[in-house]
Amino acid sequence: MSKILVIGAGGVGSVAVHKMAMNAEIFSEIHLASRTVAKCEAIAESVKQRTGREVATYAIDADDVAATTALIRQIGPQLVVNLALPYQDLNIMDACLAAGVNYLDTANYEPRDQAHFEYSWQWAYQERFKAAGLMALLGSGFDPGVTSVMATWLKKHKLDTIRSLDILDCNGGDHGQHFATNFNPEINIREVTAPARHFENGKWIETPALSTKQQFSFEGVGPKTMYLMYHEELESLAKHLPEIERIRFWMTFGEAYITHLTVLQNVGMTRIDPVMYEGREIIPLQFLKAVLPEPSSLGSTTKGKTNIGDIATGYKDGEEHTFYIYQICDHEVAFAETGNQAVSYTTGVPAMIGAALMLTGAWAGPDGEGGVFNMEQFDPDPFMAMLGEQGLPWQVKELAGPLEF
Repeated sequence: MSKILVIGAGGVGSVAVHKMAMNAEIFSEIHLASRTVAKCEAIAESVKQRTGREVATYAIDADDVAATTALIRQIGPQLVVNLALPYQDLNIMDACLAAGVNYLDTANYEPRDQAHFEYSWQWAYQERFKAAGLMALLGSGFDPGVTSVMATWLKKHKLDTIRSLDILDCNGGDHGQHFATNFNPEINIREVTAPARHFENGKWIETPALSTKQQFSFEGVGPKTMYLMYHEELESLAKHLPEIERIRFWMTFGEAYITHLTVLQNVGMTRIDPVMYEGREIIPLQFLKAVLPEPSSLGSTTKGKTNIGDIATGYKDGEEHTFYIYQICDHEVAFAETGNQAVSYTTGVPAMIGAALMLTGAWAGPDGEGGVFNMEQFDPDPFMAMLGEQGLPWQVKELAGPLEF
């Protein structure tokens, strides 16, 4: 039995809180805070209707470390689950240290004024969390998160070593909009328009954004064009599974999405530097976010499936094998359960699972020590077991050989 504080009331926060409420034997008391308390109250009402559970709600500016620390102390949770913006990761980590509470997030820190994200800022908290006897779990979403655990599950059960790893993220859903993003538009567009990077033979190779693409047929979705991108789990996997020679991340996009994004880039609407408009500074990308559909509003209209997984080639008893481990999620099924589409669902469920494993002690630092950890540093079995039990059943199959690209 435990008390938890979730910060962030978007689609992922909604899914995580709904799933926590459905697991009352682990999450005995749920508190939800966001800058906009009305969003928290809407989630709390949905949770009440669906599960009968009460969720306490609060208004908080997570950029304000002192106020966040005060709220954590007021509530007294065993764990803070950060589902706010990646810009706020360090502030919330600081508040957790000040209040003496464990921490979890789903995406690594990135500064507001630079479309660049890496783990170095959060890894730098290692000694502070260790000295405080507190645990911070980074990236407990799907990718990063499940994709990292899938890799360690393959290494534990199917391969002695992994030589190459490709992470494939396909969203085959159709929301009926001309252009919309399935999670925070500002974060999504910053991520997609950043230069692509992949790890190969001990070094990082950078290529222009969306310049490398391949065709792949995804079960449950069909053939899709996927683009080489950078994603933060590449960095942590390269560190914690050092035998891997090559790691790549691929994400699918339709032609309409690419066309709209190209036009928006060409006219300057994806810029993150301020411009003057009618005597005041605005950030074009933040203005664009304000006029695009709210991702949490897309759930009722989105149809189709996602398919996300890993293809790993390595050796078992001296022989080369390639395995594909993946999860298919139906947008309409996800919406029926929590009122959110599959992109939010596939991130919110792993956030709940990571929190559950921390609260029950199934995942903890060595000898109970504190510190900052990534998902692949823990035993994958309890996580993968819960994944199947909590609405994200997964599959694994052996392929005839490595990817040809």
